[in-house]
Amino acid sequence: MSDTRIELGADDASRVRDLRNMKARATGLFVVVTVVFIAARALEGDGDWLSYVRATCEAAMVGALADWFAVTALFRHPLRLPIPHTAIIPKRKDQLGRNLGEFVEQNFLSPDVVTEKLRSMSVAGRAGRWLEAPANADRASAQVGVIVRGAIDVLRDDDVQDTIEHAIVARFQQMSLSTMAGHALEVATADGRHHDVLNALLRASGRLLRDNREAFRSRFANESPWWVPETIDDRIFDKLFNALHAFIADVADNPNHKMRNYLDTRLASLAFDLRESPAMRARGDELLTELLAHPAVRQWIDSIWRDLKASIVRQSHDPNSELRERVAVYARSMGHNLATDPALARKVDGWVESAARHVVESSRHEIADLITSTVEKWDPDEASRRIELAVGRDLQFIRINGTLVGGLAGLVIYTVGQILR
Repeated sequence: MSDTRIELGADDASRVRDLRNMKARATGLFVVVTVVFIAARALEGDGDWLSYVRATCEAAMVGALADWFAVTALFRHPLRLPIPHTAIIPKRKDQLGRNLGEFVEQNFLSPDVVTEKLRSMSVAGRAGRWLEAPANADRASAQVGVIVRGAIDVLRDDDVQDTIEHAIVARFQQMSLSTMAGHALEVATADGRHHDVLNALLRASGRLLRDNREAFRSRFANESPWWVPETIDDRIFDKLFNALHAFIADVADNPNHKMRNYLDTRLASLAFDLRESPAMRARGDELLTELLAHPAVRQWIDSIWRDLKASIVRQSHDPNSELRERVAVYARSMGHNLATDPALARKVDGWVESAARHVVESSRHEIADLITSTVEKWDPDEASRRIELAVGRDLQFIRINGTLVGGLAGLVIYTVGQILR
């Protein structure tokens, strides 16, 4: 497996500059004490005060060199000499990655730590106050639109259409068309409700006869034999027409007409057959299968997702669309409830804490492994350089402090030695 090079960030140029400046300061301080040491050593005499300066600078040089070695050994071999226990980070990068992963897992991804932090944040109340502001609710609505569009883009149209088609077909196939028709007919005829429809049909039929009497008469004359006199045709037509009109009026006006009773009996029998007859059920299932297989029905099913997708995408882009406005209104309402209802806020906080605790407990090890595996993929030299950029500036203060503390320690030791002579 090849090592992965680490891409430097946009702010790394300033880090490189700061690191270079701090190295120059630490090295410059070392040069200063070295020059002062040489001068003091050359000019000092027995019991001269310059001996104190020389001792101080001598110890400062030792401290500077020791801390330079310690800092440099973290990232590379000092003077490029393969001294044991140097270039620690490049050599032990993988071990450091494992230790870092374990450290994060044990100290940052602890369920108790995460729960305590969330509890101190009062997530529900803070979110509620934020969502109460109309501008923030609109921003939340816009983000929901982005999320919805992203989810839709991920979905394959063919897969969604197949899922919808299978769901619709499966749902209809679970139904019995004849049984549904039987129940519908039974409901329609309950309490004589179908008689209202029958009355309307009878009245419409009566008006149709009256309004088209001459048309019916003309058609009757055309169908009559040529040798029948017209007066006979008129008498026969009048009798038939009046009889039919009277029959329709009689059925319409008489709620107990035997024709109505006959219709009630036939409808009840038909409703029973539709519900209970195996032959009717089989025929209903056959008709349903033919209906679902019809190209027009298939095209309608396929168009459901296309139309729905187009509508969602269009509305998610439009801040004035019904979808976006509804989401914004709901967000403001939810925010107001969270901000003003402590019981609801506590309940939501409990849900958030439970969810976060579950995620941490189930994923903390995987996150630690991600850190470990990521560090293992880094190029050793690049990783060392990257870490040095991150913390090297502060480490240069160790060199400076080592120089100063070493010089002070050397002065104290030399002074004590002179006193004890």
